[in-house]
Amino acid sequence: MLHLVQFDIPWEDKPAAQARADALVDAAGVQPGDLIVLPELGDTGFSFDLDAIVDDRSQAWASTLARRTGCWVQHGWAQRASNGRGRNVAGIFAPDGALLGCAHKLHPFSVGKEHEVYDGGEALTIIDVADTCIAPLTCYDLRFPEAFRKAALAGAEVFTVGASWPARRVHHWRALAIARAIENQAIVAAVNRTGSDPNLDYPGGSLIVSHDGEVLAEGGEDDAVISADVDLAALRDWRSRFPCLPDARADLQGNLPVHHITR
Repeated sequence: MLHLVQFDIPWEDKPAAQARADALVDAAGVQPGDLIVLPELGDTGFSFDLDAIVDDRSQAWASTLARRTGCWVQHGWAQRASNGRGRNVAGIFAPDGALLGCAHKLHPFSVGKEHEVYDGGEALTIIDVADTCIAPLTCYDLRFPEAFRKAALAGAEVFTVGASWPARRVHHWRALAIARAIENQAIVAAVNRTGSDPNLDYPGGSLIVSHDGEVLAEGGEDDAVISADVDLAALRDWRSRFPCLPDARADLQGNLPVHHITR
């Protein structure tokens, strides 16, 4: 079972944001072995103030949430690289609380000046989670299909996208999530925050899309947990019966490295 936790993230207030997310998860009736996905920079909001938001509390909380629920947890937070600049991170924690791996946002949102503070990632990351392979991506990455295609060719079956996607372009958000699922014959679980921050309004609209483009579950504008079962056997059967991915030309995919993390 997949659970997308969309909520109004208190601005740069980790304890308040974590408490809000905890309450939503506890009310959702998650079960051990489920996957919980939180938004981009999920306990601070889309902040560029690295001094205010970079510490070890995000990872510690996500690890505790994973252990407490017995679930896999994807959380988003900011890191500071060795050059002092930021990295926008999505990390996946195992049910025992261990951090399996991190994916760095590949495409900083230059329209919103993200590139002035955060550097883009230098590799795709795919992570073995339970009996599938997940590619975590972040917000603006959704607009760049080549990253999704390369991950799918490397074995990804599920794409988990944490976002702070503005309300003014919500119709793009939905259309792109569905397109990424169809063209890669993959599940797309895309979670977007709600509410507002000092700069923008956010519409929620989180959605879980099946391998053939069917929207399995979708949120509105309110804080909520959007949940759905996903059928990996059906995904694999569809890829076998309608094998588009083997026809994709690897020579057109570029040379971005793919890091495959196994446990």
